[in-house]
Order: sequence, then structure tokens, then C-alpha cells
Amino acid sequence: MAKIRETYVCSACGAQALQWQGQCPACHEWNTLHAVVRQKTSSPNLSRLTERPMPLQNVQDAGHVPYGSGLEALDRVLGKGLVPGAAILVGGEPGIGKSTLLLQVAGMVAAQGRRVLYASGEEALAQIKGRAERLNILHPELLAISTSSVENVLEALRSEQPALLVVDSVQTLTSIEAEGLPGNVSQVRAVATTLVDTCRRESCTLLLVGHVTKDGILAGPRLLEHMVDTVISLEGDRRQIFRLLRVFKNRFGSNEELLVFRMESSGLQLVDDPSTFFLGQRDPSLSGTAVVMAVDGQRPFAVEVQALVARTFLSIPRRAALGFDTGRLHLLLAVLEKRLKLNFGQVDIYAKVGGGIKLSEPGLDLALVAALLSSYYDLPLPPKCVLWGEVDLNGQVRPVTAQELRYKQAQRLGFDPIVHPAFEAGGINTIAALQARLFHRKAASRQEG
Repeated sequence: MAKIRETYVCSACGAQALQWQGQCPACHEWNTLHAVVRQKTSSPNLSRLTERPMPLQNVQDAGHVPYGSGLEALDRVLGKGLVPGAAILVGGEPGIGKSTLLLQVAGMVAAQGRRVLYASGEEALAQIKGRAERLNILHPELLAISTSSVENVLEALRSEQPALLVVDSVQTLTSIEAEGLPGNVSQVRAVATTLVDTCRRESCTLLLVGHVTKDGILAGPRLLEHMVDTVISLEGDRRQIFRLLRVFKNRFGSNEELLVFRMESSGLQLVDDPSTFFLGQRDPSLSGTAVVMAVDGQRPFAVEVQALVARTFLSIPRRAALGFDTGRLHLLLAVLEKRLKLNFGQVDIYAKVGGGIKLSEPGLDLALVAALLSSYYDLPLPPKCVLWGEVDLNGQVRPVTAQELRYKQAQRLGFDPIVHPAFEAGGINTIAALQARLFHRKAASRQEG
């Protein structure tokens, strides 16, 4: 049976709302919302019933040629640039720079002569214009609308016929076809489904912003990630100047790409070569530091790993890790005590990944071990030394993914010595070999003493 539901319609502009408000959210007139009782039916869409299957070789692909976003690196990450009719979901923590990045892309696409519609449910038009002026991207083809109703967005989409639609964000829009407050599962599903279907029929590229939970995953139903073509995430620490753009799903290209941006007053600026960006102004003459050649996706970059081993005054020594899992630090310390006969029972140990980046790959193990030994023996590593490799519970050094890619990048950047697992001549097999190679004099004097 049909459900009876009540909506509120503005007598001044005709905008619709799910609940009564003193001021219309569209035209901002006061006391113009009046209740209207409607029936919500579950009848199927008759336009879809007229669609019939057809041979793929007869499908016309005209009008679906990808176009550039204005950033060549972003086009490479997406695979083919911005594809008409495609839906791209952009996730990230609040304040990380999602709106800034998408407004930059919208401005660059508008500068190409393509019409762009920026729909925001979070900001007023004056706020959007202020950010656009700061980014210097104002253009006649860049249109904006501030609304919390998806029906208003769809009406503007049909009337303006933009090539790109940016929706910021899906959790702030509501649909009269669903019940509940903005952001709940029913509303997110209804809004996303309507936007994706309409943009696909209109051959309009959709950039959809999605919020994340406290665990860092996209909020809302899992269906949201399945119905879009590409899922990208903007990550980083708001207290740092860099942002990482990762691809988790991509129907048009690889899902193992990574871009590094630098946050500046003029917006997000792409870091052309992030290979040594995270090293900063490090001092290789200090003990307790090591450089790991890490790989994220298919992009290798050098990161500094720091460790501090200091005498403790507590009954239970402290262990702290920043930028990687604390359990990994405890595991490696147990391996060092067992295999190298070292005693860490009277020292506090602190370890971190420099630059504010977070690493979870196993290649970090060998560099972390080297940094711990360097601080323990108070002996710095060679200035241009770089390491990578996984350390197992027996103290063996195991190969990791992208070995040759790391090795070639380390050679290109001039690192020497290059300490790596024994996948070819010159590699090491155990952490004992690492100690003998880098700390043999200090280790021998410690054992003799």
C-alpha cells in the first residue's frame, strides 16, 4: 500500500523540505513553509521498463571521451581523466582539504570552457566564492548552488547541463523519497543513487564527497562504494603540510597510485617528485636515524625512521611508537633481545616515522632495527645508507614487494650503501649480518665489556 507522508513546500519559491523550519533554506524567506500530504508509492520507473538489451558492438560511445581535470598527475591516477557519466567518490577526514581540491579541479575544468556546477550542502555561496577568490579560479562557467535538497541539485543539473557536477557532500543532502535526517543510511542511499543514475543518463561526470567515520572508513552504507566507478581518499595530518591522495577502487585504471600534495595558502600544490620529500632537512650525523625506501602502490619514496634508546627511571620501561603499529616495535625488540643477546630491560625506547607519515608496510622492519641499534650503540649510520626488508621472529630478513623498484630508485637517488634482503648479490639474510655490517666495532666492544 502507498505510504502517507508529510512534506513542507515553500510558497515563495516552491522548495521542499522534510521538516518545518522558520526560514526557507532555498530562498531564505520567513514563515513560507506549509505542510503538504503526499503518497509515496513503490511503483517501478516506467522509463526503465522500456529499455531493452542490445549487442555491445552496436552501443554508441560518442560523447563519452575522457577530458582532463587540469592536473596531469590526477588524470594519470584516474586512468583516463574525467569520464562523462562516471561517478568518483572522494573521502577524507574533516578539514583535510577535500573541498579545496575539488574546487581547484572545478575551476581548472571551467577554464577549459566546460560548464561546472558546484553544489554544496555545507557552505553558503559567499563562503564558496571566498575560497574561489583565494584559489584564483573564478570563471563564468563555474556555477554554484547552496542547498540541502537533492531535488534542487537535479533541477539545476537538467537546466544548466554541466560537464562536471561536484557535490559536497552526500551526507548533507536529503531526498523526499527517503525518510530520516541527513546522513542516515536511507538518505545517503537515496541521494547517491539518484545522483549517480541521473549523471550517467546526462553524461555528466560526478565528483561526490563522502565523510569518514572515526575509524577512517567512509560513512554510510557499503553500497555507496559499489555504485561509483572510482573511490579515492585524501589522507594526512592536518598539522602537517602534506596530503596523500590514494586510489582504492578504479574501473578506468590502476588502484595502486599515490599522489603527494603540499598544502599552501593558494591551495593544494602537487609534489612532482616525492622521493625525498619526507626526508626534510635531516642530519645524518646523528645516531638513532635510518632511511627506509618505502613503497606505496607503485611509487617508491625515502622516509626517515627515528629511534631513541635512553636509560629508564621507571620500574616498567616505556615503549612508544608514532607513525606505525606499536606491536611491531615490541615484536622487533623481542627479536633483538633473543637473536642478538641485547638487554632492553633497563631502557626506555621511543620510535617514530619522520615527516608525520604513517607506514604499515613490512619493509619498514629492517630500517627500524637499524635505527634502534644505532641509538643503542650511539653510533650513526653511514650518511647515504638506505634500508628495507621484513624481519621475522627468527631474525631472518625476508624480501618484500617491489624489490627491484626500490633498488633502482635508491640507486637513482645516490644512496650507498643499499642494505636490502638477499634477492641478489650484496643482500643480507639476518639481523646479525646487519649488526656485523654497520655496527661491528661497537658491538664487539660492548660484548667484550
